[in-house]
Amino acid sequence: MTSDAGSPKGSQISFSMDDFAQALDKYDYKCEKGQVIRGKVVQHTDDGAYVDIGGKSTAYVPINEVDLQSNPNLEEILPLEEESQFLVISEQNAEGQVRLSRRQLQLKEAWENVAEIAELGHSVQMRVTRTNKGGVVGEVEGLQGFIPRSHLMEKEDLNALVGQLLTATFLEVNQSANKLVLSQRRAIAAARMDKLEAGQLVNGKVAKIQPYGVFVDFDGVSGLIHITQVSGSRVDDLNHLFKYNQDIKVMILSIDEYKNRIALSTKILENYPGEMIEKLDEVMNTADARVEQAREKMEQEQS
Repeated sequence: MTSDAGSPKGSQISFSMDDFAQALDKYDYKCEKGQVIRGKVVQHTDDGAYVDIGGKSTAYVPINEVDLQSNPNLEEILPLEEESQFLVISEQNAEGQVRLSRRQLQLKEAWENVAEIAELGHSVQMRVTRTNKGGVVGEVEGLQGFIPRSHLMEKEDLNALVGQLLTATFLEVNQSANKLVLSQRRAIAAARMDKLEAGQLVNGKVAKIQPYGVFVDFDGVSGLIHITQVSGSRVDDLNHLFKYNQDIKVMILSIDEYKNRIALSTKILENYPGEMIEKLDEVMNTADARVEQAREKMEQEQS
């Protein structure tokens, strides 16, 4: 029988603390600035939260990087033992710790969201938080937005808008300049345009007279009667026919929602070329009775 007296009982491996540290380094993944990672919240402090991201050191989220809102409630937003996504905002320090941000991840997602909304031409809700000389400032999709006075429906008492939700569309989305400009007027006009259709007779007022045509305001939107659509006869001077703020009935010829343009016509209401020039008042007074005839003309011209 062979004796094992001179052999060690079981395997004995020499493993120093340095070896242990090197082993940890070997399997410890590196976090890079700008990387999105998941981690579990393990501790709250007065100044932020510590997050386990699987490294040899817990990561840290400063209180001002917890949420888009100021004075966030850590217990509600980052509950202990729950996982969340974060953006790495600093390289590892000497202890292997990185700093994280939930707020900057929200900002990144918010800008991507508004860029998509703006591209699709959809409207959003902006809650007004304050005013300045140029208009109103508010919160929209988690970001700060601005509506110029000229793009508000209420232009005089801006303070009355504070706290209100305004429906608006985007005029400018510029993340690099942190600039978000919106228009309430365009949003309302777009909503009203959805209810309009070609062949519809509308009541409006002359808003502007230009050499090439007449702009008419109606139902919160504006359309153009091109000079060639005023009458079947040549019109030499539009100012001889129209005046500012004059009541007028016009037929909608076409609607271009992409360019936000509405083409109007009074020529199509004429019983003969030149009637608008000779008997404008009569054409206006009998416009409702001329609608079906005008629609037939439109169909013939389009066919």
